[in-house]
Amino acid sequence: MRTFHATETDAHDPAFRLTFGRVQANAERPERARLLLAAAARAGLSAEAPPEHDRSALEAVHTARFLDYLETAWDAWHQLPNAAEEIIPNTFPRLGTQRYPDSIVGRAGWHAGDVSAPIGPGSWRATRRAADCALAAADTVIAGARSSYALCRPPGHHTSAEVAAGHCLLNVSAIAAARMRTAHERVAILDIDTHHGNGTQDIFYERGDVLFVSVHTETDNYYPFFTGYADETGHGDGDGATLNLPLPQSTEDEAWCRAIATGLERIAAFAPGALILSLGLDSHRDDPLKGMRVGDAGFTRAAGLIADLGLPTVLVQEGGYLSDSLGAALSAFLDGWLPAAG
Repeated sequence: MRTFHATETDAHDPAFRLTFGRVQANAERPERARLLLAAAARAGLSAEAPPEHDRSALEAVHTARFLDYLETAWDAWHQLPNAAEEIIPNTFPRLGTQRYPDSIVGRAGWHAGDVSAPIGPGSWRATRRAADCALAAADTVIAGARSSYALCRPPGHHTSAEVAAGHCLLNVSAIAAARMRTAHERVAILDIDTHHGNGTQDIFYERGDVLFVSVHTETDNYYPFFTGYADETGHGDGDGATLNLPLPQSTEDEAWCRAIATGLERIAAFAPGALILSLGLDSHRDDPLKGMRVGDAGFTRAAGLIADLGLPTVLVQEGGYLSDSLGAALSAFLDGWLPAAG
């Protein structure tokens, strides 16, 4: 299985994060990729650098002003007196009547859903290259491969068309899905990250050509809090093209795999030409964010269930944070994936 990773993504090394009001070390650090690369190598996968792609591939899901902001924000921010090394917004638009500001301080708040996706000097280049990985993996599958893996960081599924959040900048899974739509009439996204993929849902919520299925931790008491409920099913042309399957934090292997199987039934009924798998590993019982209690065997089983669907599939790395078991979670998934899908 061709695997894509860009070393330039190491340049995104965010420091700032708030947890219960206290400043903590950010959880989305370059070490994540190194652990995942090592696990991929143990499975016999050799990562290659993706080619660079045109901005038009990003504009398929993101607004032009959001892309302009990500590209220019850090330089503009550092024209401010005594600016911090990372862009951390301190104001957010919440009213019904509001206008897009000229100020970089205002634009930082406009384009941020929270303060957990700080932008540093290497962030734009890193997220562009992460998107290149997703696009290269999609192109590989379009060309006839059964599957391909994009080892992306930063991740993307909390970012909507123009609002970044939750460690995410560009929405790499949505970008891959849009690329796959150039070859298929219908595409499905299965998101198994422990956090609801609110950004991906928002991008496709009114579209009937992309089915979004998410298996995640219940959000009434867990990030991202405001979306991910079972009654969110799409709107307009997208009515019925969203399926949320929220589960309690106590969820272990059996219930998790059962929910994934339910999602796969919906995907099979949708009859897409290809699948995007938003491969979050943070449902693992040892993940520091404590979303669920899934073990290695659960990841292996889930991979087999997804592979048995028989769809051309792009695996896009989403969450899964620093712990001794991060690489083991990917290894367990690949143990179930590679024999069935390759």
